[in-house]
Amino acid sequence: MKVKIVDLTLRDGHQSLLATRMRTRDMLPILETFDNAGIYCFEVWGGATFDACHRFLNENPWDRLREIRKRIKNAQISMLLRGQNLVGYKHYPDDIVEKFVTKTAELGMDIFRIFDALNDVRNLISSIKTAKKCGAHVQGTICYTISPVHTIEKYVEIARELAELDVDSICVKDMAGLLSPKVAYELVKALKKEIGLPINVHSHYTSGMASMALLKSVEAGAEMVDTCMSPLSMGTSHPPTESMVYALNELGYDTGVDLDVLMEVRDYFMKLREKYSGYLDPLSTIPDTNVLVYQIPGGMFSNLIAQLKEQNALDKLPEVLKEVPRVREDLGYVPLVTPTSQIVGVQAVLNVLTGERYKVVPRETKDLVKGMYGRTPAPIREEIIKLILGDEEPIDCRPADLLEPEFEKRKKELEELGIEATDENVLIYALFPQTGLKFLQGEIQEEPFPSSVAQVEGKFEVEVDGSKYRVEVKPV
Repeated sequence: MKVKIVDLTLRDGHQSLLATRMRTRDMLPILETFDNAGIYCFEVWGGATFDACHRFLNENPWDRLREIRKRIKNAQISMLLRGQNLVGYKHYPDDIVEKFVTKTAELGMDIFRIFDALNDVRNLISSIKTAKKCGAHVQGTICYTISPVHTIEKYVEIARELAELDVDSICVKDMAGLLSPKVAYELVKALKKEIGLPINVHSHYTSGMASMALLKSVEAGAEMVDTCMSPLSMGTSHPPTESMVYALNELGYDTGVDLDVLMEVRDYFMKLREKYSGYLDPLSTIPDTNVLVYQIPGGMFSNLIAQLKEQNALDKLPEVLKEVPRVREDLGYVPLVTPTSQIVGVQAVLNVLTGERYKVVPRETKDLVKGMYGRTPAPIREEIIKLILGDEEPIDCRPADLLEPEFEKRKKELEELGIEATDENVLIYALFPQTGLKFLQGEIQEEPFPSSVAQVEGKFEVEVDGSKYRVEVKPV
């Protein structure tokens, strides 16, 4: 049996371990060698890279894609797309979605891995249909998590909805490292039996189980597995590409990958790891078995600690860890992935720090309960809706149906500002109106390399009864 290797080093590897800060100029020199290794696909774009490129590195994300595509000629290239959120953190109108996906396909994207944080397939329709229209391979994605409502049967049901949209393959996306070897085998077996599409399994190493989960997935019939080159593997990242290739080859699976070439690539990334060591948090490099107890992704767990440290309230951590699953249950057992992981984490911290549950409710929590992010996996109880929304009524339609077309409006605004209104520039501005505009106006400076681990994502303050609570948010 042939097993295809999907290497995530150029996207999820450095997003997981290096705060998404790898510069394009450091990727390009190794790409032609890497492309000769026999890897089926490289994930190179999407996720937080679009944001980090323009916000922190003063790089045009579209130019990164162009330069990578020029050098990768044998393998497929793929991106991670957050459905109606694209590469941002809110829902965008359908015209923005269509323009973004079309432009990305024009620049050579082969595979679109498309997911929704709530597994609400309605939020995937626009991007899937557009990518299919462009002739791209669409990988319909299921966010894996654990809860009373997240059963094998439920995941098969979601996969069936995705298959009805004519996706080309299914990805099981285990963002927290919760996928055990046993469940991996059972889930892939069920998906192969009931759906029949090719299966790709993606599992972060957070709990230490990912390599076992991938192997059992392959035994159950998965055709593709996700890995990262060893210098950017494990911890909150993924199983090492080299080790997985060696093990699969020894077991009689044909990966088609040349280990000698991978060793040359490994040497290159070892040097880069040293160069970027200031971004590397030692805690993110080792398994965090807390996730098996609290089901909290590693990045989210470190955020909770950082928030409490800022308030001199680290002694409240046990309370917060107990509050997170309570909030998650209240909010319909949402998977803990961007942006819902931030919403649940921030709300749990506020509930504990204020001493009263939902005394302070950020706009994002209200929007989630109102249905602005989509349909939650389980219905939210009426008393929780009333507590959080008051007299407001939730919506039950696809959230994007409430959004007016925006592309032409944003284009006109750029023209009035004297900025060249190409499709690429308009999309940067439409997705990130504040930082995107600063980038287009030449006001962004590439951040210096830190000498030690720094807090590099956004912070905001919430004030309650005269006391200010500072909350830090990082993509998970």
